[in-house]
Amino acid sequence: MENIENQNIEADSQEKKTKHGKVFFVAVVLVLIIFVSAGTGAIFGFLASKGSLQLFSKNKNTQNDPEVVKQKIIQEDSAVIDVVKNSAPAVVSIVISKDVPKIQNFGNLPNFFGTPFDFYFGPESGGINDNSQGGTKKQTIGGGTGFFITDDGMIVTNRHVVDDSSADYTVVTNDDKEHPAKVLAIDSNNDIAVIKIDGKDYPVLELGDSDLAQIGQTVVAIGNSLGEFSNTVSRGIISGLKRNLTAGDGMGQAEKLNNIIQTDAAINPGNSGGPLLDINGQVIGINVAIAQGAQNIGFAIPVNQVKKITDQVKKTGKISTPFIGVRYIPVDSVLQKENSLPYNYGALVARGDKITDFAVIPGSPADKAGIVENDIILEADGQKIDDKNQLSTIISDHSAGDEISLKIWHKGTEKEVKVVLAEKK
Repeated sequence: MENIENQNIEADSQEKKTKHGKVFFVAVVLVLIIFVSAGTGAIFGFLASKGSLQLFSKNKNTQNDPEVVKQKIIQEDSAVIDVVKNSAPAVVSIVISKDVPKIQNFGNLPNFFGTPFDFYFGPESGGINDNSQGGTKKQTIGGGTGFFITDDGMIVTNRHVVDDSSADYTVVTNDDKEHPAKVLAIDSNNDIAVIKIDGKDYPVLELGDSDLAQIGQTVVAIGNSLGEFSNTVSRGIISGLKRNLTAGDGMGQAEKLNNIIQTDAAINPGNSGGPLLDINGQVIGINVAIAQGAQNIGFAIPVNQVKKITDQVKKTGKISTPFIGVRYIPVDSVLQKENSLPYNYGALVARGDKITDFAVIPGSPADKAGIVENDIILEADGQKIDDKNQLSTIISDHSAGDEISLKIWHKGTEKEVKVVLAEKK
């Protein structure tokens, strides 16, 4: 019995020794881990601190490094820079020249500003000071802009840039080469024209979708500013959409522009016909007018109004303009009150100032449909005709041969008539 108790006491003693040994071992290991961790942390902390100082020193030394500044600019404006690099080669300058009598002094040419919204003609001429009698001299009288829509030399521009049949037009491409240009087609309803030069493999701009344009989005304008600074680039935003205005050239010519784009991108005389590009480099508008007496208020024709025209010229070599054959006055509240009309909207069919300015052109689609003077065209294709939906705009969306439905007020009664559009000669 005593031996058994002694054996138990020895076993307990041995077990306690083993436990104390394990505790001591664990304690030693923990101390070693703490020591190693502290030492390693100090070393890495020192190295990191030294690296930070070196990095700070490097940044401080490279703040004015031209290469670093260049990289920063590219990162910030790379999209716009890419648009310009890719698009500028397809933009051309158009030089307008004419044989003029030597006795005339073209230093007194009007500067093409005279109405609130002006077309982008080029700058006034440098002047002909040769007062000798007789003879003519070729003189540059203005300038504009255009851009390639086909690689064989077809160019879009504004009608008012190339509407002088007695003038000569020269296209200057991005490589400074000069090419005589031929006017292919002029749209009598819109300020759009297509010209052409000989050659091939020209760079072409892609036409976008102006219906997707948003107020505030970035746009880039490229053009022959002042007829002197070719491929001038300006950047801005779309300031407004679906603007309606009347633009003039200061020489008695005026034109209504409907549903156009407003932009604050700097645009100047000479930019007429140049592209307004989105950030993807697609054309969303054709620059057409500026507001006089204002800062950075410019306008562009939406490219969707141009696509149909350019497609026609590509296929047929001409522009087919649909018409119904009426002269009209837009009806508003003032006209309604002054003439006791039953409506404050629509298009009042009325004759012009001359005896030959018929209200309804004889033999026209309107004449065949029974439309007469003093009728009011209220709707076209179900669209109410007002300041936002002009009759001419609705008709221009169609082609010659299309049948449209008109709702008219005729001699005190509303009625529907069908009109088959004809091609304007």
